[in-house]
Amino acid sequence: MKLFLLLMGVQGSGKGTQASVLCQAYNLVHVSTGDLFRALRTRDDEFARKIQAIMAAGQLVSDADTNDVLRDHLERTDLKNGVIFDGYPRNIAQADWLASYLAQRGEKLAAVVLLELDLYTAFKRTFGRVSSADDKHSYNIYFNAEGVEHRFVKHETDAFPPRIEATLNGQPLKRRPDDANAGAILNRIDDFIKTTSPLVPYYEGKGLLAKLDALQPIENVTTQIKAIIERQR
Repeated sequence: MKLFLLLMGVQGSGKGTQASVLCQAYNLVHVSTGDLFRALRTRDDEFARKIQAIMAAGQLVSDADTNDVLRDHLERTDLKNGVIFDGYPRNIAQADWLASYLAQRGEKLAAVVLLELDLYTAFKRTFGRVSSADDKHSYNIYFNAEGVEHRFVKHETDAFPPRIEATLNGQPLKRRPDDANAGAILNRIDDFIKTTSPLVPYYEGKGLLAKLDALQPIENVTTQIKAIIERQR
């Protein structure tokens, strides 16, 4: 049986970092719905065009369509030894669908890992993320900014913290577009609290949830997740 693991946590809790390490360690497939939606923009088929039209119209993608995007990807992909879900499910309706879909495949979630992080640190980790122009190196202006030079640019309305432009050795550093807007980050954090947090008692009730402190060093968190995985094997 393949391993299906869900990583939960607010923005900046380290889900993507842990997923990358664990996928290499266990030959798993990393499934992020954000990545899937971005990939659909480059496809030219009937299903992709349907989702593109919804996003182009500025409409929210429904649970049913999100589930279809996930199913489409899982059925197109060699799942190797299993899957790490990152950012999905986002609500109880999606969680119910995922459980049903996996059951149809003769599979089930092995565990759900909640990476706990206070919201102030979540904001700083997300808003502070920058990378080199070639995407080979990542930094955070709040936590590991040695060698990074930056200047503060006031927000036009003063409603949010200043925007920060950063360089390293004279070379520009860049942000993901969705990390460059402080308001958008706050909205995503708020969405997690309102929409995704109810999944905590949902998965606790199923005996699947493990809570880990995301303020620990990355290696410590990885070791603890690996211990959870090994108990399921």
